[in-house]
Amino acid sequence: MKHIKEEKTYVMIKPDGVRKGLIGEVIKRFEQRDLKIVALEMFEPSLQMIDNHYPKDEAWKERLGLKTLATYEKYGIDAVKELGTNDPKKIGELVRKWLLDFMTSAPLVRMVVQGVHAVDMVRKIAGPTMPYQADMGTIRGDFSADSPAIANSEKRAVMNIVHASETPEEAEHEIKYWFGKSPIHSYKRFGIDE
Repeated sequence: MKHIKEEKTYVMIKPDGVRKGLIGEVIKRFEQRDLKIVALEMFEPSLQMIDNHYPKDEAWKERLGLKTLATYEKYGIDAVKELGTNDPKKIGELVRKWLLDFMTSAPLVRMVVQGVHAVDMVRKIAGPTMPYQADMGTIRGDFSADSPAIANSEKRAVMNIVHASETPEEAEHEIKYWFGKSPIHSYKRFGIDE
């Protein structure tokens, strides 16, 4: 079962996490759960780097737009009045632009985290994508109260501290994209790997 103990995932601390001084706290929470940081770097992404990180396909943009429309409907916000349209694809493109603007607004921290079921463990520690739904004790639940209703009304991305790969396949793709030929380190943690 050695491969399960060596599963790797990709994590990125977003601009709000960096600006709030949470880099050490985020790393600490992963390490407290016996996960290892095997690659780590602070960097300033170009717009192109972030643009290539997020999907560009029409189906993804439409899903993003439909989620936004659902949020607007839930809170009684008129999408046409606020955004000038109710076309899910156009709204998805708008939200994607807000996301790109946000992700290039400050330095980011990228890392590879390794350990038992790392993908699922990291997502559990991070909490649900929407901070207002995240339980206390998770990174998002403890450090953000943002919601899509607020973000949409302010025409910006949801500030949720971290990005974490959703699947092992996504993790593999994102690690390759963000670290390329940079070294992924191997070491034994006292009391865990021995």
